[in-house]
Amino acid sequence: MKRKIAILNVVLAAVAVFAGVQLRNEWLAAKAREAATLPGPPVKPAAVPPYTALPGAQPVLAAGYSMIPQKFLFDPSRNSTVVEVVTVTPPPPPRPMPALPRFHGEMNLGGVMAVLSETPGSPQKFMKPGETIGEFKLLDVNTQELVFEWDGKTIHKGLNELTDRGAASPVSPGSPAPARAAPPAPVAKTPTGPGEPTPQGYRTCNPNDSTPVGAVVDGFQKMSLVTPFGAACRWDPVGK
Repeated sequence: MKRKIAILNVVLAAVAVFAGVQLRNEWLAAKAREAATLPGPPVKPAAVPPYTALPGAQPVLAAGYSMIPQKFLFDPSRNSTVVEVVTVTPPPPPRPMPALPRFHGEMNLGGVMAVLSETPGSPQKFMKPGETIGEFKLLDVNTQELVFEWDGKTIHKGLNELTDRGAASPVSPGSPAPARAAPPAPVAKTPTGPGEPTPQGYRTCNPNDSTPVGAVVDGFQKMSLVTPFGAACRWDPVGK
C-alpha cells in the first residue's frame, strides 16, 4: 500500500515538472513575439499645450438674429419651384352686328319666299332659305319670324321688328323739290326655261324669263298664275 502511494507521488511530481517546463516555454515564446512585433524604445507622450482662456461671451443683440429669417428653409423665396408669371391677353371685343335686312312681305309658290332688302330703300329681292343677303344667311321663313345666321350665331326676329315702315320725308315749304332719280335701265329678258324643282313636282320660273306662257320646254309647260301679290308663273309637268 505504501509502495503504491510512493509511486503516485513520483508520477504527480513528474507531471508538475513537465507542466512547469511547458508554461515557461510558452512565456519565453510570447516574450520573443512581443520583442519582434514592437521593436525600438517606447514612444514618449507629447507635451501638453499651454492653456489659453476662451474669450468672454458677447451681450445678446437683436441684430445678431438677422441671418435666421434670411436662411429660413420654409420661406417662399427658398422654394426650388420656379413660378412662371403668364400674362393673359384679353380677347378682342366682339364685332358689332350690322343692321338686319328689312322685310317687305312673303310669297308661297311651292316654298315660302321672303321679300327682303339689305337696307331701307335698297332693291327688294325674293329670298329662299339658304340664300344670303348682305352679311346674313336666311335659314327659315314662316308667318311669325325670320331666322338668320350671322358670324356663326342664329338670330330669330319677328316680322314686325323687320318690317320696313319708312315713309318719304315731307318737303318743307320753300325748299327746292328733290331731284328724281333716273329710272333703272330695263333688264333684258331671255328664254331660260324651267327653274328649280319643287317637292310638289312643278318647277319655278327663273327671273327675266321671256318664254311665252303655254310653251313646253324639257317636258314642262309654262303656266300663268294670279296671286294676292300679283301675277306669277310656274312650270307644270306635261301630261300630269
